[in-house]
Amino acid sequence: MTNRFFSTNKKRVYLDWASAAPVLPAAQAAFSNALEVFGNPSSPHAEGRAARTLLETARTHIARLASVKPRAVIFTSGATEANALAVQGRINACLEKGMKYEDMHVLYLPTMHASVIETLHQLAKKGIQMEAIPLKDGAIDLGTLEELIRPQTILICVDAVCGETGIRYDTLRIRRIIDTAQSEARAAGTVSNAVLHVDASQLPLVEQIDHTRLGADLMTLDAQKVGGVRGVGVLIIPQQNLISPITHGGGQEAGLRPGTEPVALAAAFAAALTERAKRHEAFSKSATSIRTELVTAITAMLPSAHITEGKRQAPHILNIAIPSMDTDYAVTLLDTDGFAVSTKSACETDSEDGSRAVFAHTLNTELAKSTLRISWGPETPEKDFKRFIPALKEITTFLQNS
Repeated sequence: MTNRFFSTNKKRVYLDWASAAPVLPAAQAAFSNALEVFGNPSSPHAEGRAARTLLETARTHIARLASVKPRAVIFTSGATEANALAVQGRINACLEKGMKYEDMHVLYLPTMHASVIETLHQLAKKGIQMEAIPLKDGAIDLGTLEELIRPQTILICVDAVCGETGIRYDTLRIRRIIDTAQSEARAAGTVSNAVLHVDASQLPLVEQIDHTRLGADLMTLDAQKVGGVRGVGVLIIPQQNLISPITHGGGQEAGLRPGTEPVALAAAFAAALTERAKRHEAFSKSATSIRTELVTAITAMLPSAHITEGKRQAPHILNIAIPSMDTDYAVTLLDTDGFAVSTKSACETDSEDGSRAVFAHTLNTELAKSTLRISWGPETPEKDFKRFIPALKEITTFLQNS
C-alpha cells in the first residue's frame, strides 16, 4: 500500500450528494438575507409581519413548483419529521374517525428511509398491520400490490427515488391502482381510505416535483438533498384533513406542525428548489452519460461488481456491490485519499446488516454487505470522475490482495 492513500493536500472530491448536497450560493444568499429579519412570523408588529412575508413568499415558491396551493406546504425540520408526520399523522386522523389500530393496514416499500419504516415498526406494536410491497425485476410488483390493497388499507408509503440505489419507482401507476380500488369500493357501496405518501426527497435534482406527476396525496421534500441549508423539510398536503398533528402547541403550519417557523431556512430551501427546477433536465441528461461511463469503467475494472439498478433509474445515484470486499474499509481509504462516498444511507451507517435497499432487490446478504454508493450533482466537475476511477481501482486492488 502506497503513501498516496494518506495524502491530504489534494482537493477533495465529494460524491455523496444522496446524503447531503453542498449549499447552493443562491440558498446561502437567501439564508443570509433572511437572517436580517428577526421577528417572530406569528407576531403582529412590523418585525413579525416582515418575517411572515418572507415565510409566505418561500411557501408560495415551493407551492408553485409542487403545483399546489400555498396552504398545502407544511414546513418541518427535515424529511425525517415530514415522513413521521405523514405516517403517524395519517394514523392519528383515522383514530379520530373512530378506527382502531388493529383495523388499520399500511403498505410500504422495504427500500424506504428508516424514518418511515421505524415509525411503522413502533405503530405495529400498537396493532397496526404493516406489510411490505414486493419488488420484482428492479421495480414494484404492481400486480401483487393490487391484490394487497384491502378495505382496511389506509396508507401506502413509497419513495419516488430510492436514496441508496437510485431506482425510480412508478408512483403514478400506484396512484391509478388506488383510484381503481376506490372506484370499485364506491360501486360496491363501501369505502376505500387508501392514501399515497411519496418521499420525493431525492427527486428534485433530476425531475419536476409536481405532485400530480407523482400521484401523491402526501409528499416529502428535504432541503439538504437539493442544496438548501440543513434543518428544514416540507410535507406537501393538498387535503389537510388526511392527517392530524403528532405534536401539540401553537397553531403554526395550519395547526399541523406547532413551533416557530424557521424563516431563514425556509427562504433558503425555496431558493434551492427554484434553482434545481431550472437545471434538472440538463443535469439528468449529463448525469445519464456520466453514469453509463462509470458503470462501464467499474465493471471492466471489477468484473465481480454487481450494479443494483431498476427498470427506471435516477441517473445521479450509482450503487455497486463488490462481493467479499470490506467496503466500509474501502470508504475509509477513499476518504483518506480525498474522496467522499458512502456504503448506504447515512442514517443506517452503524447497521451491521448491510444495505436494506440492496437486500430488498437482490435477496443476497453478501451483496447487501458489500455496497458502495456514488452520487453527485450538477456542480460536480467531470474531472472529479477521472480522478475517482483510478483511486477506486488502486484501493480495490489493495484490498483484494491484502
